[in-house]
Amino acid sequence: MLRLLIVVAVVVGLVLWFLKGRRIGAPPGGRGGAPGQANAKPAPMVACAHCGVHLPRPDASFDAEGRSYCGEAHRVAGPR
Repeated sequence: MLRLLIVVAVVVGLVLWFLKGRRIGAPPGGRGGAPGQANAKPAPMVACAHCGVHLPRPDASFDAEGRSYCGEAHRVAGPR
């Protein structure tokens, strides 16, 4: 009896997992994005010259030599 219960639970779990991946009305290719951003292009990423963290280019601070920094404090501190 316990084996039958386990088999039924596994079959139900597999069916639910399969149906979850094939939702009706879901856009093909994944979860989709925020409305209105379907054609938005990703921003290029740059690395901070001080700590190495990567961030979008529009969010970075730059020094006179063109090096990118994650914030004003690291720009003032300079590259490592």
